[in-house]
Amino acid sequence: MTAARTPDLPLHRLEVPLPHLMPFAIGSFDSIGPLSRAGFPHRHSFYEIVHVTGGRGAHVLDLVHWPLEPPHLCVITPGQVHYWKDADGLTGDVVLFNEDFLLSHPEDAGALRLLAGRPWLRLTGENADIAGLFTEMRREYGALREGYAGVLRAYLHILVVRALRASEPGSCPAAGRAAELAASFTRLIARPDAELRSVPEYAQKLGVSAGHLHALVKQATGHTPGRLIRQQQTLEAKRLLAATGLTVRQVARQTGFEDPSYFSRFFRRETGLTPKEFRAGVGGKHHDPRIASLAGATEGP
Repeated sequence: MTAARTPDLPLHRLEVPLPHLMPFAIGSFDSIGPLSRAGFPHRHSFYEIVHVTGGRGAHVLDLVHWPLEPPHLCVITPGQVHYWKDADGLTGDVVLFNEDFLLSHPEDAGALRLLAGRPWLRLTGENADIAGLFTEMRREYGALREGYAGVLRAYLHILVVRALRASEPGSCPAAGRAAELAASFTRLIARPDAELRSVPEYAQKLGVSAGHLHALVKQATGHTPGRLIRQQQTLEAKRLLAATGLTVRQVARQTGFEDPSYFSRFFRRETGLTPKEFRAGVGGKHHDPRIASLAGATEGP
């Protein structure tokens, strides 16, 4: 894992010991390296699954503070801003992989995004067996026996499905064309380098009509593509306002708005606050109750 400096936030890129074989790695916080427990806001160009078995402190993911209460599991998807706050003695497993590693199960990308938006999964009681999957993955990754890449992909798929079931009993990755298209669409708009194009431009990129994209995304998610784009723009603006020193004008430009005044009106319509009010509230530790609810400052379980 390496860090590349960007105008807003450090972007960590995936570097694995066997890049010529597969875009995947699993190890401990120590073996993956110090960036696996970075204490400064940053984002990834890849997926990360963290199985925390010990340690103190908190993890901050898109402004939500999660106290460490091991053992638990966390999913971080490309584009999300996160860091470890006052963390000490972190132990556990870190799994890193990019989009290419999901080609045999593309529906897992949508499931991972669902998991990233839910409370951390406690690996106790009925969920304790999920921890065993990390042991099997470490063993397979270390042995490098014939067919190991396929076995690791299978283990990862099982991990994603079981984690999703456990986080919301009865749920599993949705099947069908609607779910696949919705997953592709949400991945595109959530990329750190997303250009936040219009719905017709996204539809063209995905090879469907705008009407077809609208219908299937609404069927799979309950939201229109336009609404999801606005939600993503708002989330990205919150990330930049909270974690960088960019001006409002610069944040507007990076979230797809040429006119900072229009961006401020858009942000206020979506959040009830101006960009400056939101930034002041985050910097002031959420004294304004409106900020606490918008930024997700309430600590998780």
